[in-house]
Amino acid sequence: MELDTLQALYLEGLRDLYSAENQLLKALPKMRKAATNPQLQDAFNTHLAQTEQQVARLERIFEQLGKSPKGKHCKGMEGLIEEGNDLMKEDADPDVLDAGLIAAAQHVEHYEIAGYGTCRTYAELLGLDEQMDLLQQTLNEEEETDVLLTELAMTSVNIAAMSGDEDEMSDESEGGSNSRGGGRASGSGQKKTAGKTPAKKSMGGSRGKTSGAKRGSSAGSRSKK
Repeated sequence: MELDTLQALYLEGLRDLYSAENQLLKALPKMRKAATNPQLQDAFNTHLAQTEQQVARLERIFEQLGKSPKGKHCKGMEGLIEEGNDLMKEDADPDVLDAGLIAAAQHVEHYEIAGYGTCRTYAELLGLDEQMDLLQQTLNEEEETDVLLTELAMTSVNIAAMSGDEDEMSDESEGGSNSRGGGRASGSGQKKTAGKTPAKKSMGGSRGKTSGAKRGSSAGSRSKK
């Protein structure tokens, strides 16, 4: 396809999103099945229903444009999904796997936020107001899902995943105390552990809440709520 106008680039971006969403429709049920945290399972179920609506919005846009949504395969989403599949094949502790699933899901959300934000901006520039509104609806949903996943990670999932680290730290602290014959070493180790807050640094707890869509991507995408 020749990209000689913004309209052509807009259509290319829409087809990329359409491919991405359809790939995600197949991936989300697998992620839901792999998750053990009930709230995370619910979040995946909710986003699956949202994704179906988002595909319908894109089809509505293509109908207005008089163009086919097919013709492009989103390699970016393919790669993100493949990384998630690799994660689910690991011999992982269930709580740790849940934390990893949130991280994988947020990689997907940030990718989609950038894509929808950019296309929404193109639609605005091209004077396609109804399409801009449809894309904004989806952009809002993606941002809300990202926030939900962050809150879930920070308040429960990452904390549960830390239990193995705390047990290991406790064992190391007790071992150090016994070898040195002093309670001081053990107490010191407990202080250092208590002083850290690893959950807040987890890759699954991104505090950005939104990606480039609010801050502005290279295409000038921005969120309007």
